[in-house]
Amino acid sequence: MSRVGKQPIAIPDTVAVRLDGAVVRVEGPKGALSQRIPDGVAVDVAAKVVTVKRMNERQPTRALHGLTRTLIQNMVLGVTTGFSKALEIQGVGLKAQVDQQTLTLSLGFSHPVTYRIPAGVVVETPKPTQVIVRGMDKALVGQVAATIRHFYEAEPYKGTGIRYVGELVRRKAGKAVATKA
Repeated sequence: MSRVGKQPIAIPDTVAVRLDGAVVRVEGPKGALSQRIPDGVAVDVAAKVVTVKRMNERQPTRALHGLTRTLIQNMVLGVTTGFSKALEIQGVGLKAQVDQQTLTLSLGFSHPVTYRIPAGVVVETPKPTQVIVRGMDKALVGQVAATIRHFYEAEPYKGTGIRYVGELVRRKAGKAVATKA
């Protein structure tokens, strides 16, 4: 039995969980999310508890058991508190700016990089070198943050680029100058 999958999910008072066929819908103060339940996994919605069970002991079903429970738990957390990822930009002249639904990044290229922010995600730039991605869908928040980071990943020689806050960038030594002995 999956250690993660067998744990029940507590539902807060401000959240409503409904099961419509093979789709779980979660509604809360921040909005609504839905997730399709894979075959071989059953979801039971009781008064204030959601439990996930598997129908058989085949390997794909066992793999989906814990995943399904975690996805539902993340939906419950997302509609109550939400998720966020913080990025920092390091380097001289590198900066970010948000105009409505467009993020404009000046990354030292010959042109500014523009990124259209998808629906369901809010991007903020409290400082020109700081980008915060917020939303209620954990996967979407993580994907948007990864896409922004991919525009100019932190390079190992000078450390310039976009990185997650607290991310450790392993630095490499530059070329060593040979001396004659």
